[in-house]
Amino acid sequence: MVKLPKRVAANVAAVEQRPYNLKEAVAIVKDKANAKFNETVECAVRTGLDTRHADQQIRTTFSFPHGTGKPKRVLVFVKGEAIEQAREAGADFIGADDLIEKIKEGWFEFDVAIATPEMMKDVGKLGKLLGTRGLMPNPKLGTVTSDLGNAVREFKAGKVELRAEKGGIIHCPVGKADFDADKLEENVDALVRFILRNKPAGSKGEYVKTVSLSSTMGPGVRVDLGEFTS
Repeated sequence: MVKLPKRVAANVAAVEQRPYNLKEAVAIVKDKANAKFNETVECAVRTGLDTRHADQQIRTTFSFPHGTGKPKRVLVFVKGEAIEQAREAGADFIGADDLIEKIKEGWFEFDVAIATPEMMKDVGKLGKLLGTRGLMPNPKLGTVTSDLGNAVREFKAGKVELRAEKGGIIHCPVGKADFDADKLEENVDALVRFILRNKPAGSKGEYVKTVSLSSTMGPGVRVDLGEFTS
């Protein structure tokens, strides 16, 4: 058995293995986020989805009311007049063939890739490289679009991709430990309610089983599901 550091062990021991109301859960997570850096607060939603089936998958995007506190590096594949749209919206990297070649050489210093529909013929050549990292532009996620300005601004403001992993768990950052408690509460509430509203058609049995919060170095804290269904 791995022996936990004293600080971590003390944090784990202080959390009861029961669901807390949202306000209590957020307060505990903030209190136990006592590392020497500003920890990220993450929400884990455990579902009953079997993601091997196409009708039991979740892959969509969500915008938090208060952002996530984590800046995103946005890359845009674009040519011609639309370049200015991307630049004015604050895209970090803008280009076409030059960026494609750079990625082929192993460069992935960005968090979101957006492309105009016209660019997808060329960007498609990066399918294996971008797809395995979840970075391939996709019209369903709003990352293949002619409206580059809005797309870039939304992702820079904290829009995130939601995806159920193999085990049916959706992991998502909901803010930073130094966020005001009410902002963290509102972010978590908005996220879980969004997931509940977007139940896949093929979902069978219990859809959402548990909701837990934790900070980067802190213990997991379960949240009462009743908080999100009233």
